[in-house]
This record gives sequence, structure tokens and C-alpha cells, in this order.
Amino acid sequence: MNLLIDPLPQKLCIDEKEYPIRWDFRVGILYELLMLDEEVKGAEKPLLALRLFYPEIPRNWKKALEGIQWFYRLGEDEKIPAGKEKRRKRERIYSFQQDAGYIYSAFLEQYGIDLTEVCQLHWWKFRALFQGLGEDTGFCKIMGYRAMEIPESMGKEQKEFYRRMKALYRLPSSKGEEEKLAAIENALLSGGNLTGLL
Repeated sequence: MNLLIDPLPQKLCIDEKEYPIRWDFRVGILYELLMLDEEVKGAEKPLLALRLFYPEIPRNWKKALEGIQWFYRLGEDEKIPAGKEKRRKRERIYSFQQDAGYIYSAFLEQYGIDLTEVCQLHWWKFRALFQGLGEDTGFCKIMGYRAMEIPESMGKEQKEFYRRMKALYRLPSSKGEEEKLAAIENALLSGGNLTGLL
């Protein structure tokens, strides 16, 4: 599908029947948060995803879930690595939960869009705008710190700066990690010692 020439999907065809879906960007964000939520277990996630997206849940729930994935990925097929290569787990560089304020301000600054006031914005449009955020926004700078590999050739002061930024803006990966992140943040903000925290 091409965002510029194709109509944006608001229904999914499952077993030759069209089912309306909730297509607003808030639903896409809730779906991503649901999939990353470690406290939601087993069959609960697919059921919650179906309820989130479909006002009327299709009988063929497997195809309905595939439809959700297709919609979430902006109409693109899942990319499977060639051969027997294992997928390298990439570190997340953003979180709709942790970065909500940064994302809000980036959209307001760059596009003049107040995400709290916009009635509806299609998930695909939101993702296009999200991907187009400029590197001069605070949010993109933070993502840059998180993604940065610190080379050995970098000067000592630069290394220390980027390590501090990575620690300050690091995303928690679990409840225990959140507590550790809070301790790191407190140490950084109060000029304390990071020994034993990193």
C-alpha cells in the first residue's frame, strides 16, 4: 500500500467479509504497549488485541490477528531474515509510555499538532509523521543517545557525556529495571555516584 495514493484502511477483509476497525493512532499506541506489557500473559494478549481493534470480533480470530499485525505494520509483510540467521534483538530507542511528553512536544514543535486535542488521526499518518520527526527535536536527540554506540576512539570527556546521556535516558525493560533507572536518574540529577548502579 502507498500512503500517497491508496485510501487508508478503516476496515479489514476477513473470510470475504469486511470488518470495521478502530484505526486511530491511540489504538496503535495501546496495541504496542499491550504487546510490550510483561504482566499480561498467555492468551490474554490476543484477546485484548482483538477487543481493542474490532468493534465486532471476527469468527476467524487467527486471520483477525493477522489483520491487526498487517495494519500495525502499515500494510507491510513481516520481514523474515534470510537463511538460518537469528534475529538480533534490537534495543528499543523509544517508548510511547516513557516518552509521551517528548513525543507530544515534538509533534507540537514540528507540525503544530496537539496530540491531546486532535479528534482522530489515522495510525498510518501518525507513524509517517513520527518517522519524519527532525533530529533537532528533543525527542530525536534522546533516541540518538539511546541508539549511540560509543567507539573506543572517542575522547574521554565525550565518552563520559554520552554514557551519562545513555544512562539518563535509558528505557526500563522490567519493573526491577524501572527501579534501577530511577536510582540512576536520581544519582545523575543530584551529582551523586553511579558506582554500583551501572
